[in-house]
Amino acid sequence: MDTEAQPVERDRSSRPSASEETSDTAGPEDRSRFAFTDRVAERLPGGRITLTVLICLVFLLLVSRFVMQPFEIPSGSMESGLRIGDRVLVNKLAYRFGSEPQRGDVVVFDGTGYFGNADYVKRVVGVGGDHVVCCDKEGRLEVNGRSVDESTFLYRGDSPSEVPFDIVVPERSLFLLGDHRSRSSDSRDHLGSPGGGMVPVGDVIGRADWIAWPSGHWTRLTRPDAYAGVPAAGGAHG
Repeated sequence: MDTEAQPVERDRSSRPSASEETSDTAGPEDRSRFAFTDRVAERLPGGRITLTVLICLVFLLLVSRFVMQPFEIPSGSMESGLRIGDRVLVNKLAYRFGSEPQRGDVVVFDGTGYFGNADYVKRVVGVGGDHVVCCDKEGRLEVNGRSVDESTFLYRGDSPSEVPFDIVVPERSLFLLGDHRSRSSDSRDHLGSPGGGMVPVGDVIGRADWIAWPSGHWTRLTRPDAYAGVPAAGGAHG
């Protein structure tokens, strides 16, 4: 049924009064919406102010649930980039619609059943199919036969790992390490646990994109170039 309002024929010889031209400019839908808002506001202590605050809170909850969620850094395992007490904004849409974590991304994930019953923040070192070894002859991490220079983000004075390992990451899983290796409990410490220290991609909550607090530490977290030269999985091992 066509519900669009149709123009009403007028006597063109008579000019409508000013009151006819300017009165009742809101359409039926606008009046209905405003009346509903007024009725809701009347039922709330504080009226429109309370209603506005509630609408803002609902909006923030929806954003936090589906788009961007803040997390507080509880330990020094990702120093010096992420410090204790920093608040990071985690992009929960980063790995939706077909995208997956990439080497070098800083991610927040649910460690239940793999690391512990909590959320963790670590850096992706290996993705599904990668052959990750520590360490090469120069003491560097090696991924798919290519040595990785982690000096731009590895905590000063730390080695890539005091624990040697040679693993192949299962498909749809991640091998994750903290930047402050000497203070990080990560995939290396769970090689003998269920899952072999790997975290399923499906347990990743999102990618840490910003340090939002404190204000003096506000910065965007970008993927380092260290892994740019790593070849695709499958070319370095049989």
